[in-house]
Amino acid sequence: MDLELWSVRPLWLTVLAALWGAAAGLLVPRAAYRIAVEPDEAWRTRCPDGHVLTGAAGGWLGLARCPDCAQDLRDRPTPRSAPGDAGRASGDAGRVPGDAGRVTGGAGRVPGDAPTAYRYGPGTPIVALTTAGACAGLALATGARPELAVWLLLAPLGVLLAVVDFRVQRLPDVLTLPLAGLALVLLGVMALVPEHTGEWPAALFGSLVLGGAYFLLFLVNPNGMGFGDVKLALGIGAVLGWYGWGTVVLGTFAGFLFGGLYGLGLVLMRRAGRKTSIPFGPFLIAGAYVGLLIGAYAA
Repeated sequence: MDLELWSVRPLWLTVLAALWGAAAGLLVPRAAYRIAVEPDEAWRTRCPDGHVLTGAAGGWLGLARCPDCAQDLRDRPTPRSAPGDAGRASGDAGRVPGDAGRVTGGAGRVPGDAPTAYRYGPGTPIVALTTAGACAGLALATGARPELAVWLLLAPLGVLLAVVDFRVQRLPDVLTLPLAGLALVLLGVMALVPEHTGEWPAALFGSLVLGGAYFLLFLVNPNGMGFGDVKLALGIGAVLGWYGWGTVVLGTFAGFLFGGLYGLGLVLMRRAGRKTSIPFGPFLIAGAYVGLLIGAYAA
């Protein structure tokens, strides 16, 4: 009976982890939309159509949709159909001349236009599914061990960082530094909980060593390694270091491999040259995720 319960337990953990990831992932697009700006720009406080973002935590928490834009769309009058319009798809109702090809989120609007959509930012379904899948994988690999709580708390932050870097090739300090701090503090707490399988000193050293290594790469080639990547390495090193140096090496190698393959693919498709800048943060995070899965499972 005990064996049967043990075999079912990871399944329940996986389901709960996936549900947590999906719920947290629903909140990522709004935060990504607000933070994904150029370095000299302030964080966004309005939707693409100019409405102030409201909601919990000063408008940071919530779905990436604007209720004011939705209301405008409902109130928008439907133009009379011209002869020959009969049979058009119902999705065309309410469109005005010139709407075709507009980008969701209001890009290309002219003053006075009705809103084109009430959703903004990265696609919520794919972000939520990605976060859910990441959390489910962590639960499967880690099982019912204390550090799983840390991985599930940090996973949505990693997804948010990856999305922001892909959109504007930037890793803001407001995300990278809290990631490193939270990882070390939370893992320090987990080190006091029975049945954990990692070592907090190794996590601390992993953070310092990986951050230092990336800093040297930044000094050698600033164009190839951004300083945001250096700060991200502090958090990644802490997470990987928890399971030992082998996990640090594996996760780091996987990140460079993923980034190299992505860059090579762009070159082969003639969408980039040898000197084209690409966002490296998402691949560092993906590599760390793979390393963490293997390290957790092996532990």
